[in-house]
Amino acid sequence: MALSFTFVIIGSGNIGSTYARALANIDGASLGGLVSRSGRRPDWLPEEAEVADSLGELQRPFDGVILCTPNGTHHVQAKEAAALGKHVLTEKVLDISRENMDQMTQACDGAGVTLAVTFQRRMSPDNVAVKALLDATALGRVFAADMRVKFYRDMDYYNSGDYRGGYAIDGGGPFIQQAAHNVDIFTWFFGMPCKVVSMLDTFTHEIEAEDHGVALLRYANGMIGTVTASTATKPGFAPILEIHGERGSLVMENDEITAWHVDGVDRPQQQVDFEVHSGAGTAAVEDTAGHEAIVKDFIEAAKTGRQPMVPASSGRLATELVLQIYEGKV
Repeated sequence: MALSFTFVIIGSGNIGSTYARALANIDGASLGGLVSRSGRRPDWLPEEAEVADSLGELQRPFDGVILCTPNGTHHVQAKEAAALGKHVLTEKVLDISRENMDQMTQACDGAGVTLAVTFQRRMSPDNVAVKALLDATALGRVFAADMRVKFYRDMDYYNSGDYRGGYAIDGGGPFIQQAAHNVDIFTWFFGMPCKVVSMLDTFTHEIEAEDHGVALLRYANGMIGTVTASTATKPGFAPILEIHGERGSLVMENDEITAWHVDGVDRPQQQVDFEVHSGAGTAAVEDTAGHEAIVKDFIEAAKTGRQPMVPASSGRLATELVLQIYEGKV
């Protein structure tokens, strides 16, 4: 039975339209309002939804909010929502600093409301299958994992917002922005490293932060990992993850297993058609299956009191690893 749940979206930018389309496909979910600092009413907002400058000005009742604002502002809106007793689902990342993440987590915990992050790649069936195999040590000891997130964005993208590509609001370059989804999968699969060394630079854009870099990660069990993140690699390529263990290797491209060479373990069979936006050359999301899965899970978690698929305690690790990558620059 569908659980009735009314959302308010905070932020009138492009990502809000993705959530609006996702909500339209979910039984029991509705979009009741929009908080827009500019007062703009985007064409994707349903006619019956109201628009206000702040959450406190909304007249109609609602259950939770979806944060579609720049990375470094998430803690502000999360605390406002928590103070009103509303559940909070935030577009990635949770936020850009440890202090900000602590503030929003403490506010939501104190108010007894759910706080979750949209890292929809965790809902990919192949990622779920590989996670289960790793947890069961089915590959034996994993000694290497290499992730390449070689995307492309032109200067028009960075010029579309004065905060883009900066540290104050975006939190940095492609590591914390475009590759955050993939970094989340890396931490979900392998946890946090004990040592991080990175090389970052800005090559093809006039921005404050990096547009290309590589991080070398060492884990307590000895595993050596690498993460490459870029928005300078024209025309943009689907993300790749290669995992090597004692029993063999596997390769994933855009969250789907494309090569399987693991002794004694059958290749997982994808049971459903599930497409996740690769992000290789554009930020525009066409297929909303991943967002729908996250929102459905969030509604059930908020209604029943169980943990969501990506709770703040787990979703914050992507930011934590990126911060260590920035701090480990040589």
